[in-house]
Amino acid sequence: MLFSSSVFLFLFLPLVLAGYYGLCPLFGRWRRGAQNLFLLFASLFFYAWGEPWFVIAMLGSIAANHLFGLWVGARKKAGRSLTLPVVCAVTANLSLLFVFKYLTFVLTQLGHLGLALTAPVIELPIGISFFTFQSMSYVLDVARGHAAVQPSPFKVGLYISFFPQLIAGPIVKYETIAGEIDGRVENWADFSAGVSRFLVGLAKKVLLSNQLAVVADAAFDKGPDSVLFAWVGSVCYLLQLYFDFGGYSDMAIGLGRMFGFHFLENFRYPFCAHSVSEYWRRWHISMTTWFRDYVYIPLGGNRRGAAATLRNTFVVWLLTGIWHGANWTFLVWGLMNFGFMLWEKQWGHPEQWKPFWSWLYTFTAAVLVFTVFRADSLTAAASYFQVLFHLGDFPIWSDNVALYLREYGFFLLMAAVASAPTATALRSWLDARAVRPLRWTWSAAGVAALLACFGVAVCLIVKGTYNPFIYFNF
Repeated sequence: MLFSSSVFLFLFLPLVLAGYYGLCPLFGRWRRGAQNLFLLFASLFFYAWGEPWFVIAMLGSIAANHLFGLWVGARKKAGRSLTLPVVCAVTANLSLLFVFKYLTFVLTQLGHLGLALTAPVIELPIGISFFTFQSMSYVLDVARGHAAVQPSPFKVGLYISFFPQLIAGPIVKYETIAGEIDGRVENWADFSAGVSRFLVGLAKKVLLSNQLAVVADAAFDKGPDSVLFAWVGSVCYLLQLYFDFGGYSDMAIGLGRMFGFHFLENFRYPFCAHSVSEYWRRWHISMTTWFRDYVYIPLGGNRRGAAATLRNTFVVWLLTGIWHGANWTFLVWGLMNFGFMLWEKQWGHPEQWKPFWSWLYTFTAAVLVFTVFRADSLTAAASYFQVLFHLGDFPIWSDNVALYLREYGFFLLMAAVASAPTATALRSWLDARAVRPLRWTWSAAGVAALLACFGVAVCLIVKGTYNPFIYFNF
């Protein structure tokens, strides 16, 4: 079920809010338990809406990780080693991920090497990478002593399956919201802030990402017919991905706030970064934080010398590429990010450059690595790069550039404005000068703009076609 669908906006969400705030409080002192159970079943229904059979895989993951958590807790209480249950938990979770996401790819590659193997067609459960990482987070946080073991399988199930962040993140570590499963406090300030954040995310997805997708798809699916169109297509894809995934994260954070949960930020204006390293501290923060806490630091981080730091960084980016999907393009994408970071640390040092040049380098690097990310294959990526860098008989300009810039240039401009902290800077400027009439006018204008964007988005949703979030594929 899409957040940007009329079914979700006008049926599922109103009914869940009505049940959560209207019916569950009738249970008196059992109110919180009723709310948690209600959200669990609502989340399972939400996941099963598109493909009911996949909910079985999720229920199996919930049950298994609840038992692994109890096993870790029992051994910790007895003062015994936690290695066995942790290894079993990680192996079970990664095995589930491997079967659904990578088995067909691996068997296909082995078949190319001459082995007589049949690659089965296995449909990928939506969001399996995200809920698998959250499942492992529960067991690992209990093992590390960052959270207490949860005796209730229903509460473990709520953490793993909670519908706002279930499909495409942000990846919520168990320690972040363990206390809010029973101890959260709902209030009007959080609810109203959550609604606003949800509407912002909806506008990013429907009004910006979906429009930029038209240009990006024209360039990548049909092939760019000029150098400039190749660059326009790559830039549009990067912005499409940002407003698609960032919009989903905004909606997820907003929905969580409506129910009293506080998820951490997943994006902090990545296009304001002045190095690739900084870029990845601002983009998909929950993923990079997960790999840092559960892979990079356990391997030794940067505490064991330059060679070990290099190895650990390489492993993290190798796994990050693999995590995104069963395609060589994702592996190369991860290694390209590693290469840029290695160059920055050893030779480039862009933080010492003049701000404009360090920003331009970072944005260009992001465009290049996500061009590989978008390509269907390495061959397609190589062909696209040939046009991008004018390595052949390609014109600089084409009619497509003029056509798409004329039709979608406005959305590209709005995307550039929205990708910078423009509104935040203006509000800070007004607050610093205590210009109350202007602050009130700005606040009223913000509310009006949100409502207007919502109205336009609903019109596009009603008349539009199925357009899932990009990260549903992962």
